[in-house]
Amino acid sequence: MKKLKLIIPLVALAFFSCDNYLDINENPNQATESNVNPKLTLAAVQTASYSPLVRRMNELGSVFMNQWGPNVNSFTGGYAEEFGITMSNNFYEDIWTSVYRSTYEYSNIINYPSANYDNHKAIAKIMKSFYFQYLVDIYGDIPYSQAHLGTANAFPAYDDDQAIYRDLIVQLDSAINMINNAPSTTVQVGGEDVMLGGDMSTWVKFANTLKLRILLRQATKAETDAATATYLADQFAALDQNFINVDLTINPGYSNAKDSQQNPWINMMWELNLNASGGRVERNTFRFRKASDYIANELNNSADPRRSRLFTTTSGNVVGVVQGSPTAPTTISSFGPGLMVEHSQDGYVMLLAESLLLQAEAAHRGFISGDPQALFDQAIQASCAMLGVTSTNADNYIANINGTDGKGYAASTDKIQAIMYQKSIALCSINGLESWIEYTRTGYINNIPMPLGATSPTGQKPMRLMYPTSELASNSANVPALSVNQSFTTAPFWK
Repeated sequence: MKKLKLIIPLVALAFFSCDNYLDINENPNQATESNVNPKLTLAAVQTASYSPLVRRMNELGSVFMNQWGPNVNSFTGGYAEEFGITMSNNFYEDIWTSVYRSTYEYSNIINYPSANYDNHKAIAKIMKSFYFQYLVDIYGDIPYSQAHLGTANAFPAYDDDQAIYRDLIVQLDSAINMINNAPSTTVQVGGEDVMLGGDMSTWVKFANTLKLRILLRQATKAETDAATATYLADQFAALDQNFINVDLTINPGYSNAKDSQQNPWINMMWELNLNASGGRVERNTFRFRKASDYIANELNNSADPRRSRLFTTTSGNVVGVVQGSPTAPTTISSFGPGLMVEHSQDGYVMLLAESLLLQAEAAHRGFISGDPQALFDQAIQASCAMLGVTSTNADNYIANINGTDGKGYAASTDKIQAIMYQKSIALCSINGLESWIEYTRTGYINNIPMPLGATSPTGQKPMRLMYPTSELASNSANVPALSVNQSFTTAPFWK
């Protein structure tokens, strides 16, 4: 790279089958400017952008939220940087690279010179907004208005993070309008949409849900900032409360035919071929990642029925390793059958449980109508269903925690704390990054221990990542100055 603006498009080629959706480098010379239209590129762009979300972004959040630990019985030196909280310009810099690369491809769809692809362009606007929110949440100010211009601007300026957030709402409104008012000549979206199969009404629901998340990210700031409070009041008054009512998944035809076609989460954990007995062959990346002692205690102490789906258990309980400890029990829990299903399993972009918990928070704060207790309970039921827990066990768990401060809604002195706790469990090992960002925003869950030996100027987790070395080298005149200490003391604007 490493200029964002000079990246060669990953998917400027045609796709003709589900298998080919994942072969993003196959037959690149067959593509021409005339045949690379949004219908031919959408699947590959959706697929490529999902991979960093479920892998590196998920890992960063899962470790920072003290849900994962290393298998110290078989590996040494695991997660040394994460546990030491050794922030640097090299720390997880591949997140910046991969997310900018994928959003570049969404920009190509949006800017395709034809008026016949409004629905495809609307999908690209929604997904670009989805990932740009995360870039702001991780880094603060970033290139936005001048990004993705190629050689027309090799050194894009950095936009104010709050201004970007405001424009993301504008872009989502634009996408919704494009869908609702698409002309009759608009090319229909079909199987090339490997997330929703061209269900444009659900894309509108997703855009509304993403707007809800973007607005709620600013709710804590609005408690002390009058201008933000006024902005949110106006935006919520106009918000269409038609949110997603399903888990938003992606599956372009995942299989174990080859690495490029396997679900990226499973590909990180399992070999393609089965063993002689027909069982899964674990990669070292799977054997290395284990449950932490913190998450094990949280799940066990509340008799959470999801524990045996999120992790393997011993005598019915999750067994974890203390982050930063060189020793651990002989048997440490691995990822469980709710997360590790099969090579062809769906990927999860946004869970129904997350949507419902966003609604519960918004209803509790008075931003939208609805019963926050009911939405909270429905979120737990949705989380359990997604992981394969029976509805009876889900209902029993909800009844049991109703009397537990910090976990159940009814008994919690601070309802936001209970919502954040349940969100962290629902997103456990699925979207750890979202949990870490919400932890930064709200300060909950506030009992998460620091790793042993951690060095932090504030005694807390960092609030953001530092700008990557690649950007410092290629766009140094525009990169904001940010010290290591500031990554612990300065958050994005919404904090």
